[in-house]
Amino acid sequence: MKRIGIIGVGEIGRAIVAGLCDGVDQSPDVFLSPRGARAAAELSSRYEGVRVCADNQEVVDRSDVVIVAVRRQDRHEALADVRVDDNKIVVNVMAGVANDDLRRTLATDAPMVRAIPLPSIRERRCVTVTYPSHPVVDRLFEHLGGALPVADEAAFDVFSALTGTLTTHYAYLATLTSWAVGHGIASADADRYVRGLFQGVGRTLGDETRSLQRLAADHETPNGSNERIRTTWFDPANSAALTKALDGLLTDLR
Repeated sequence: MKRIGIIGVGEIGRAIVAGLCDGVDQSPDVFLSPRGARAAAELSSRYEGVRVCADNQEVVDRSDVVIVAVRRQDRHEALADVRVDDNKIVVNVMAGVANDDLRRTLATDAPMVRAIPLPSIRERRCVTVTYPSHPVVDRLFEHLGGALPVADEAAFDVFSALTGTLTTHYAYLATLTSWAVGHGIASADADRYVRGLFQGVGRTLGDETRSLQRLAADHETPNGSNERIRTTWFDPANSAALTKALDGLLTDLR
């Protein structure tokens, strides 16, 4: 993995570059597309081995592994007339775009792997789902926090749907903060406390000896405050609504 190209330098593209290059003795050569010019230029100035190419074809030509990270709706414009030789490896990180779809767009027989890297890949703390398993791609994501190859594209789509809950979590925390402010707490104090509260919860997720249900039970006392909020707010109706929303998203992804 000496030469990695990234087409589309948005949030995920920037996170991948940071994960590859931050605090390492020897990073790969990274070639960026001119899409997202400001971000690409900033990354190139920060990291010695990162270069901005003239166009997407140059990204492909100079790379062994090509990561396609443009928005789903932009893919045809971004990849128009791009030629990918069969000896390249293509990593498709576009949500809702199947490998067969991308293969038709690129008209290539190169190995192609779907992946779901998340922003925390920049700290090399993100497990990335891949399909199909490929030794080079899986090693890349192991370096960036871990690889989780799955057996088929149907399973991949389930994991892809789960990523759609990320901003809901942030909105939940923002609602807690707003509630505290409504009861007279200074906004900065409420924000600081809620962040600290859930950063601590996040660290407990590293204990893989306990299931998520076990972690929830271990943080509750019978008839206590946590049990009260869980049973009165996250009741069966809300749980069913979340399941329905995920099912709808999964249908759209397939």
